Amino acid sequence: MYRPVPKTMNLYGVFKFIVGFFLAILILAGATVATALYFAARLAELPERPTFPNDNPKAKVASKATTPKPQAAPTPTPTPAEEKLEPGAYRAIVTQPIGLILRDSPSTDANRIGGIAYNEKVVVLGESEDKGWQKVRVSQDSDRTGWVKGGNTEKVESEN
Repeated sequence: MYRPVPKTMNLYGVFKFIVGFFLAILILAGATVATALYFAARLAELPERPTFPNDNPKAKVASKATTPKPQAAPTPTPTPAEEKLEPGAYRAIVTQPIGLILRDSPSTDANRIGGIAYNEKVVVLGESEDKGWQKVRVSQDSDRTGWVKGGNTEKVESEN
C-alpha cells in the first residue's frame, strides 16, 4: 500500500539533520586544525646545516652527539709575528654564526679571496673610514689579509 510523504517533517528528523550538520562541520574543522598543526611543527624545525667540500673542518657543527676523546693539551709556542701586533691592531674572534667572506677591498662588490669560519681567531688591523669594514689577518695563515664586514668580530684578551 502506498503512503504519501507528509509535507511537514517531524521534530526528530529536524533534530537529526542539525546534529549531523554540526558533526560534519566539527570533523572538518578538527581535520583542518590537525593539518595546520602538523605543517606548523614541520616548518618550526631548522633544517640540517649543509656541508660543502671547501668547508673548514674546524667550523663544522657536530650534528650527532659524540664523546670527545681526552687528549693532552699541546703547549703552543707563539711565533714572533703572534707575540707583537702592529700599533692599533688587536686579536678577535668571528662572532657571525655562518662565518665571514674575506674580500680584497672594503666593498660588497670586491673580489672574494676566501672565508673565515665561526669562532676563528683573526687579528683586526684597522677599520674603513665609515667603520663599516674591518681589515683583518687570519691568525692561522699570517699571509691571508683582507676585509670583512664590520661588527662581526669580538675583541679577545691576549692569552699571555
